[in-house]
Amino acid sequence: MANPAHGDGKESAASVNLRKKVILSGMRPTGKLHLGHLTGALEHWVALQGEYQNYHLIADYHALTTNLDTSGIYQNSIDMLIDWLSAGIDPVQSPMFRQSQVKQHTELHLIFSMLITTSRLERNPTLKEQIRDLEMESVVYGHLGYPVLQAADILLYKGDVVPVGEDQLPHIEITREIARRFNAQYAPDRPVFPEPEGKITPFARLPGLDGRRMSKSLGNTVLLSDSPEQITKKLRAAVTDPAKVRKGDPGHPDICLVFVYHNKFNADEVAEIRAGCESGALGCVDCKLRCAKKIAGALAPMRERRAHYGGHRNEVVEILSDGETRARAVAEKTMDEVHHAMKMG
Repeated sequence: MANPAHGDGKESAASVNLRKKVILSGMRPTGKLHLGHLTGALEHWVALQGEYQNYHLIADYHALTTNLDTSGIYQNSIDMLIDWLSAGIDPVQSPMFRQSQVKQHTELHLIFSMLITTSRLERNPTLKEQIRDLEMESVVYGHLGYPVLQAADILLYKGDVVPVGEDQLPHIEITREIARRFNAQYAPDRPVFPEPEGKITPFARLPGLDGRRMSKSLGNTVLLSDSPEQITKKLRAAVTDPAKVRKGDPGHPDICLVFVYHNKFNADEVAEIRAGCESGALGCVDCKLRCAKKIAGALAPMRERRAHYGGHRNEVVEILSDGETRARAVAEKTMDEVHHAMKMG
């Protein structure tokens, strides 16, 4: 389904002003998602539906930059898609698709790779942080060029806005530079690409149950698909204020990750929780149980939708296929414009 934003490059100023702005956002297919994905991205994506034309990318090529094992990538993609649907992403409004199934991503990536230097990519602070965090001894070519492929992902759909965390803003700036360079080189009178803006997500990703970043590889997550019993079990093991050993000890909620969870999932009782913790009247076990109950309640509608999609896998595959068909239609129109601008089509 083509979007009116992606025409033949001859939109009038009035039609540009009337059309919805376009958002491209996505995730690597890591399988079932956790609370950090919900608060850091999914809630924001759902809230923006209707206001924007959204496209959601399953970034399976990006996943190869740090892990070459593809044996589970399809199942992980389906599990992640089910969580997207369960969180409220509407496949009618927001096409969802795999990067690898829209070949124009790789073609535009190749063209864009001619418009940026390796030294510019090596200065990317996000890349430096990833190398440090993953303790990488060397960087493959594809990882260095990750922001170039990301630029192709965004600009293939004429993305105006990209919801990101602050750590991704340097990537968005590279996308803007590439868009400017292409337009100046090949389409100075009628630009092909917009210069997208980063839109910071309003709630940062939650810390894991051990206080580190929430990650399945660290075993410190609450999954969106967890049952109330599993959530309670996990919350009981969460680290808290080390100075609060037993009920009656005064606590320091601002250094307790369970209090962070209360701020997100139990906002109405935050003042009461704070007072009880600081006075010692509220013990950590009771505090965790109250928090687990609130989290389970917040995830209940998602669990219900997940049960439906988990039992109707063919419907999920059809949603994915439809999203890929619609994404390809948009991508083909964009590449027609690119070929025309470059006098190569």
